[in-house]
Amino acid sequence: MRTEHIRRHNHGLRPAAFFGGLLLMCIVFVCGHAQGPARPAPPPPEPPPPQNIPEPTLQSGYTIQRSVDLVVLHVSVTDEHGQFVPGLKQENFRVYEDDSEQKISVLRQEDAPVSMGLLIDNSGSMADKLEKVNAAALTFVKTSNPEDEVFVAHFNDKYYFDRDFTNNVGELKKALEQADPDGSTALYDATSTSLDRLKRGYLDKKVLLIVSDGEDNSSHRDLDGALQEAQRSSALIYAVGLLREEKPESAERDRQALLALTRATGGSALFPENLEDVESTCTQIARDIRHQYTLAYYPTNTRKDGSFRSVRVQIVPPLGGGNIFARTRTGYFAQRMSSGN
Repeated sequence: MRTEHIRRHNHGLRPAAFFGGLLLMCIVFVCGHAQGPARPAPPPPEPPPPQNIPEPTLQSGYTIQRSVDLVVLHVSVTDEHGQFVPGLKQENFRVYEDDSEQKISVLRQEDAPVSMGLLIDNSGSMADKLEKVNAAALTFVKTSNPEDEVFVAHFNDKYYFDRDFTNNVGELKKALEQADPDGSTALYDATSTSLDRLKRGYLDKKVLLIVSDGEDNSSHRDLDGALQEAQRSSALIYAVGLLREEKPESAERDRQALLALTRATGGSALFPENLEDVESTCTQIARDIRHQYTLAYYPTNTRKDGSFRSVRVQIVPPLGGGNIFARTRTGYFAQRMSSGN
């Protein structure tokens, strides 16, 4: 039916009209091919490059944006019973650099994760203590922030780097247990090497925990050299001293050395009376690290002369707050102006 209809319709066309229409179709077809395919639309203009917007002083999360001038202090605040005092405001803090009061730019209380080093004495005198020490070190890690990154190192007269940064407790346990106690003690050298290793950590807050039972008798550095390196570091140093009381003179000398290293950085040294107390001592240190204030200021002394600047923090207790004490590092070395500036 449809074929017949088309045929009848075509037969009804006049020859002139039919051939004229055919000619017009050919012209349109040829002209269309001569012009080629349509050109694509031009791409939209690229957006202008972003402007250089300065980063804020305070970053979200755990990190404080540091400049070459910003001084950052980690401050432990305790009451007369040694308990952490939470909830203090900026008006409760006074910070002094070389006895000149500074304006506080940042104050924050938070449980920030840390890059941490476990430095364990592996000298011969530690042979009967390492089992308890390893258990205490693992408890310390488990009590700490689960987002911490931790490395393990042992030392006698040499330094042994056993495990790079990780938060895998099983890997840390393996690293702690592979020690073979022997040799003498190079505490100051091992401390300096570990502080250098901590610089490779990804987190801003850094901590070194030392567990040792004896005096340094084989380091190339002396205590003053180790102290200066500790003050140049941003790390907090804590120590568990398992002192040998059968030698009271050397025990007291060892105590003072550990106290000096830890106090210089704002950490602390604890001396358990027996091995059974080592685990609770490590737990106490882990809690101290997790309960601190972070305070930062831009020093009024802007000279970049590499000099040592003493620092102290005082607390103005809130009404009815009782006696409150602050502990932080004793000072820092200012940046030195480079020769190219």
